[in-house]
Amino acid sequence: MRAVTCRNAELAVEDVPTPDPARGQLLLTVLRCGICGSDLHARRHCDELADVTAEVGYDGMFRSGDAVVLGHEFSGEVAAAGAGARLKPGTRVVSFPLLRAAGAIHPTGLSPHAPGGYAENVLVQDALTLAIPNGLATDVATLTEPMAVGLHAVRKSGISRRQVAVVIGCGPVGLAVIAMLKASGVRTVVASDFSAGRRRLAQAMGADVVVDPTEHGPFDDAATHRHLVDAPTVFELALGAVEKLRRLPLVPWWRVWQAAEAVGAATPKHPVVFECVGIPGMIDQVIRTAPFFSRVVVVGVCMQPDRIRPAMGVNKEIELRFVLGYTPRDFRDSLHLLAEGKLAPQPLITGTVGLAGVDSAFAALADPERHAKILIDPSAAGDHIA
Repeated sequence: MRAVTCRNAELAVEDVPTPDPARGQLLLTVLRCGICGSDLHARRHCDELADVTAEVGYDGMFRSGDAVVLGHEFSGEVAAAGAGARLKPGTRVVSFPLLRAAGAIHPTGLSPHAPGGYAENVLVQDALTLAIPNGLATDVATLTEPMAVGLHAVRKSGISRRQVAVVIGCGPVGLAVIAMLKASGVRTVVASDFSAGRRRLAQAMGADVVVDPTEHGPFDDAATHRHLVDAPTVFELALGAVEKLRRLPLVPWWRVWQAAEAVGAATPKHPVVFECVGIPGMIDQVIRTAPFFSRVVVVGVCMQPDRIRPAMGVNKEIELRFVLGYTPRDFRDSLHLLAEGKLAPQPLITGTVGLAGVDSAFAALADPERHAKILIDPSAAGDHIA
């Protein structure tokens, strides 16, 4: 089969062996595969990523000298089924990208043991594979994986519908977060990005306020949402609250405070911030500029070492949460949100390319004004982006 391999940051179309599905596995004919921002990063920074995953106990991530077939967000048609598989040949599917191989479980498209979807065929686990429902278009179904990243981040954030969400960075990950925030009923979503093209996509995904950070900071309107932006206001809130509570007859002030804590009413109003940029300095910048008591959800994957000032986070009581990928339930729910028409991510798809054009697609994705999500169609001829 034909596939795009990555070795020493170089992409090449090669003929590689077509894999055979083992028990509980399926061989798919790849219909579409999205080019993910993590693929762009991994091409240049795979060794740093492999070092991190080795520290947490997984040593199967590809390194620069390996030949790996990238691609973990794909849709396909079942071409062959191993023993015990449920899904039959001819079924259109998407699949959670994990594969049993070489005596372990490997992330599809990020390990030489689990070649990905930049190919005519890809091997998947039947147990993690879902039939595409409701006649959902193949292109849209391919977005199940990136949408699942957004859904997982929103769920892990613990945001309520009345809280303000602030999304920093409107690349594909930030756009997926915006779409899932609105699908979850969050009333106010503020999106910030330097790119005018990405700001337009943020609006298309449902952002209520779109900010150009060269003109307007994402937290400039914090006071209008009754978010606290300086220490004197926090001090006044603490002292003023006790003074008011002490005027209550018969009830000790601390009992009222305790009751308020029990129902979540004692914490001052604050936004939930989604950091979706993933470059050095962003987390520290968010901690420095966000309102007091903000919850910061780190979704962007920074591949380089970074620095923050813990004292700033402590003084503002900033809460940091880091999120990774998604769960099988997130993946399933994202597919069904797409199939039920509760998400409309079609504006994210800005181009389609054949295997021969993947290298040029990587270059094109460096310009945020031109593209957001380019899909690979392994059956397409030529090297131009359609």
